[in-house]
Amino acid sequence: MTKNPLINSLVASLYIFALVGLMTWGTSMVKPEDSFIAPVAMISLFTLSAAVMGYLFLYQPIQLYFDNHKKQAVTLFLQTVGIFGLITILVLISLFLNLFS
Repeated sequence: MTKNPLINSLVASLYIFALVGLMTWGTSMVKPEDSFIAPVAMISLFTLSAAVMGYLFLYQPIQLYFDNHKKQAVTLFLQTVGIFGLITILVLISLFLNLFS
């Protein structure tokens, strides 16, 4: 991704919001039905999300680490996780304060 932890965190958050929006829209378009494919789809989505988040959080720090910028790699990773944690806290606060219902 980038060497800017704010951008990395915002892109991760936008990915989550887009995924939730798509899932919300998709469930309104399809009638609920028990099937074999639903769990397969959810596990596939979980695996895809893990890969996307791994890329967003780890690609640049790993590149920096192997380019022998170990301190900068750790700093970038921790800053990205910290900013994403703050975004998560803001989302949770908005949930508990019922800001988006």
